[in-house]
Amino acid sequence: MVWRVLVLAIATLSLAPRAGAAQVERQIRDHQSRLDSIRLERERLQAELTALRGRLRNISSELTNIERQKIATNRLVNELDRQMLSLTTQLDTITMDLILAQDALAEKRAIRERRVVEIYKRGPLWAFQVLLSAESFSDLLSRYKYLYLVSRQDQALVTEVEDLRNRISRERRQLATAQEALEQSRSQRSREWQRYVQLERERQRSLRQTQTTREQTSERLTELERDEQRVTSLLADLERRRRADIAAGRIAAVVPTITEESRGALPWPVDGPVIYRYGLAQGPTGTQIPYQGIGIRAPVGTPVRAVATGRVEHVGSIGTYGPSVMVNHGEFYTLYMYLSQINVTGLQYIDGGSVVGLSGGVGSNEGPHIEFQIRQLRGTEQIALDPLNWLLRR
Repeated sequence: MVWRVLVLAIATLSLAPRAGAAQVERQIRDHQSRLDSIRLERERLQAELTALRGRLRNISSELTNIERQKIATNRLVNELDRQMLSLTTQLDTITMDLILAQDALAEKRAIRERRVVEIYKRGPLWAFQVLLSAESFSDLLSRYKYLYLVSRQDQALVTEVEDLRNRISRERRQLATAQEALEQSRSQRSREWQRYVQLERERQRSLRQTQTTREQTSERLTELERDEQRVTSLLADLERRRRADIAAGRIAAVVPTITEESRGALPWPVDGPVIYRYGLAQGPTGTQIPYQGIGIRAPVGTPVRAVATGRVEHVGSIGTYGPSVMVNHGEFYTLYMYLSQINVTGLQYIDGGSVVGLSGGVGSNEGPHIEFQIRQLRGTEQIALDPLNWLLRR
């Protein structure tokens, strides 16, 4: 019975640390797996934000992405907090087990030392002498059983001391592993908290930028609407005066130089990439900005040429379009806007390819460029056309 109790105790002491070590390692692996999954989600959000910034310039989408990154980072910080709490609890448990194992080792060592002292005091005990001095067979069995139990107890004591020593060594390694994981979690939490603070600052900056951009876009839409009304009124006035002058014989009618057959055959007023197209374009806050012509990128001072022969009907500034030239080609008008210099005068006849001015647009939202428009008048009605349908295809 004593032997079974000793074997069960030794087995329990030897298996418990192994199970504890496996549990610590499994918890650390699970923690790392959860952290990796959250980091992957945040990296995907960062890639999405980069694509948004490079493709749309949409501040509202950037703001939404930043908010989602904040949520992911907050989840990461909370997960690190939970892991640190779990590791701290595990450290306390391992430390308590280590203390108990050290106390048990000290107790077993004391028992072993006392046993060694007793053996030393009694001197060597030869088994054959003890057995031969037995008075009866039952006495012989009792003496044999006594010797067997003493030897087994001594062996179990030695084994238990060795197991306790190994257990303390293992638990010290577990303690070092858990402490290292805790320090890493603390360091990661510090970095993630700094990132969270940075995202919050970026969010506030984006909010301010969104508000500013929204106001600027609203002002820009108001200016475009006002300028469109100015151009429309100017064209209407010019057309009324032109008809009155023709009727009074003061001027001759302009020979049409742009007709339906000119579609896709007109030369470009200036070489350069198209930075915005005719029609509605998406603004930085998701608003729709209407353009009545196309924007062509050009360095300041680049010569701007008339696309066809015609008569200059208007020179001067038109609202935010700045210095502009309007040329009459019969049924069609061409407009050259955002100029830095005008080289023609009103009612001057010019040939196709003549320089009407120099490009400008430095103070505009799009930077140095010109805007080119084509308008068609039919009676009292006028309509802005897409210049890309009339210019030579590149």
